[in-house]
Amino acid sequence: MKRLLIVYNPRSSRAADVKKEVLAPARELTGYMVGKYEIEKTDVDKNAAKFAKLLKDGDMVLAAGGDATAIIAVNAILQSDKDVELAVLPYGNFNDLARTLGTKKFDDIFSANKRQCKKLYPLEILVDEKFIRYATCYVTMGMTAEAVKLYDEAKMRKVLKKSIGRYVGSYTHLMGWYFKNRRGKQFLPEFKLNGALQPKQTSDYAAVNGKSMARVMRGGEDWRDARKFRSETDRLTNFWRLFKLMAKSILARIPGSDTKSDILEFVESGQVELQAEGESLVFKDMKKIEIRKANKWVKVIVNS
Repeated sequence: MKRLLIVYNPRSSRAADVKKEVLAPARELTGYMVGKYEIEKTDVDKNAAKFAKLLKDGDMVLAAGGDATAIIAVNAILQSDKDVELAVLPYGNFNDLARTLGTKKFDDIFSANKRQCKKLYPLEILVDEKFIRYATCYVTMGMTAEAVKLYDEAKMRKVLKKSIGRYVGSYTHLMGWYFKNRRGKQFLPEFKLNGALQPKQTSDYAAVNGKSMARVMRGGEDWRDARKFRSETDRLTNFWRLFKLMAKSILARIPGSDTKSDILEFVESGQVELQAEGESLVFKDMKKIEIRKANKWVKVIVNS
């Protein structure tokens, strides 16, 4: 009998929906032995390490939550080195991985005429040659990464609990933060990108692998390609540069260049804010950060 392991956060604002729309119908499935992993109050990496120890060859993992839940499942599967299928359902704020895979409802995963299995090639984050984490859809550093911390604030969480207008409210809150903080701070220490010295005013770096970033910005199909992803650096503290980038990203595609690996070498020591799909990390006094295509892949269920 196949094992189905459901990963979810019992403290999330949509935990009741997960129990009703995922856990309940899962118990009615035939041919599956259903278990669950409730995300603990630690962090992404500790949860991934703990969950990885539970996985066996032939398991199916269903991440029911936002991108933080999905990234825990992805990192656990890759660290376990087990033959495991991954499905993702959107019960979070932006749900970029679920959007990339096209899975919206329980039936999208368990209807034989809808589901297909594909290989997802994630990004790998290394700091001073040390592995940090896998990411599926995007990684950013600098101002945009620092802004992500707003989503942990009580005011933003209150906005996101609303069923109507929550996305407009969240972006309004972000814009207020932007105009308050965009001047008077260097968001990235001076650095070289693949050997080329970047302008001192560069505020952001982004690597994009999935179909979307923060829900509204369009990516591509690089998640299916073992050889490349798209990356970009910019001075987004300038409002018109930010406006131009957002317009291109929403109407067409996030600008940038194709690469298989980006190496950021820091000329000056300082602090770097990095976030992968909404989950933040802070690094101090590092010399090098590398974002590259991983040499592993995840077997994911997509909705055809």
